[in-house]
Amino acid sequence: MHARSSFNLNTFLARSYSSKASALQSIRRFQTRTSVKMPKAEWNGVVIAESDKFETVENNVYFPPDSIKKDYFKPSSTHSTCGWKGEASYYTVSVDGKDNKDAAWFYPSPKPAAKNIEGYIAFWKGVKVSA
Repeated sequence: MHARSSFNLNTFLARSYSSKASALQSIRRFQTRTSVKMPKAEWNGVVIAESDKFETVENNVYFPPDSIKKDYFKPSSTHSTCGWKGEASYYTVSVDGKDNKDAAWFYPSPKPAAKNIEGYIAFWKGVKVSA
């Protein structure tokens, strides 16, 4: 004979999180996204990355390594450190002879809390990311 237990999601969420919204936010933080509209990154009029799979962390879209157009990326010696993600490495984006120094970053060996973005690339410094 099997014991029957009742599980109530609302009760679980109320005990575990301050609100349903914070619970959902925690769950979403670590999900790989698949989108009907493919996010893309553009700089200097050229699409430099595009993928239907991506991660969003702290409002930054992180593209999988195989989604970037490698011809436009040059390794940089720049590094920075995030307290919870670890050490970031950078790329200079180069399109039609124009360089955008350190406009892309990634975490080659992130801390455990950020393993979902290991090797994924995000952008700033005028690179337009849209879906």
